[in-house]
Amino acid sequence: MRRILQYAMFISLFFVGFLVLNYYLFFGMSFLLGLPMDTFFYTVMIVAALSYPLATLVERTVSNNYTRIFYTAASAWMGISFYLLFLLLAYLIVSWIVPVPRESAGILIAILVTVISAYSIYNSYNLELVELEIPLNGLKEDLKVVQLSDIHIGSVRNSGYMERIVGETIKLNPDVVFITGDMVDGSARLHKHTFKAINRLKMPVFFVTGNHETYEGMDEVFRVLEGSNLKILSGEVIDFKGVQVVGVNYSFERNHLQNTLNQLKIEKEKPSILLYHLPQELESTHAAGIDLQLSGHTHNGQMIPFNYLVKLMFPYIRGLYDYKGTKLYVSQGTGTWGPPMRLGSRCEITLINLKSSN
Repeated sequence: MRRILQYAMFISLFFVGFLVLNYYLFFGMSFLLGLPMDTFFYTVMIVAALSYPLATLVERTVSNNYTRIFYTAASAWMGISFYLLFLLLAYLIVSWIVPVPRESAGILIAILVTVISAYSIYNSYNLELVELEIPLNGLKEDLKVVQLSDIHIGSVRNSGYMERIVGETIKLNPDVVFITGDMVDGSARLHKHTFKAINRLKMPVFFVTGNHETYEGMDEVFRVLEGSNLKILSGEVIDFKGVQVVGVNYSFERNHLQNTLNQLKIEKEKPSILLYHLPQELESTHAAGIDLQLSGHTHNGQMIPFNYLVKLMFPYIRGLYDYKGTKLYVSQGTGTWGPPMRLGSRCEITLINLKSSN
């Protein structure tokens, strides 16, 4: 009951904020294009503001092809509205310096928002293969690793996208697959058949939870993944071909990674890989003797200019980093969260060739 109340409160607050945003957007475009603020104006504005919270509630209650289309469109509008906001703010700034004809500015903004949004949606459905080579001390044999992260299976991306990712992974023929959190989105009810494609992967598949698994509820996530070809690691160390694979689950607790690693028996003379959703606490990873940390979560900001905001919170935002010999790779994510849009980032499947440095 408490969780339902918290969810209802979040949706209510989101609607109020989104209503204010939509009023500003519709008012701004009406002002520039000389459109009347009549009954139609307010009706469309309220429908636009209601779209995402309403779609979210519907998807959690009754999920089908029609509700998923509605949810995807509502999510896309959320992204489009941010682009529209930024361009309207840019117009305000420019108009203070240089006089700009209102109607011309309105038409230009409408064209730019359409082009940028269309490209961002198209770009979000492209999968980029990122390949890199990382030396690992003490490695007995070269290993081919595929990292998937932030797939966000839910309303926008479902079983079809899971099939596509599995198909692309099989083509790479890796020795092992690591999934570093947020495999589920939390936008729709989960079903076992959505993840059945994982069973096509004949190599070992290891998974650690992210924040969205926590939002969905761990019991529900474990229920739908039960029986799949997937090994969930939660604060444990396993051996894979002489490599210590350390899996740490997501937690809201402060210093969770450090506290968990301190409790684990990690042999510093043996090669080790840490799977952890958040690209944080690299100092703790190094202190534990970990050679390589694989993370995700940031989406590389997903959409410009949010990458600048995300980088303030997560300095390790994308790619390969080195901290005193301990390496960290941060995936941009294999899917998207919220708007099905990417600008300045890509959905990626990461192929990591681990080489012995001896």
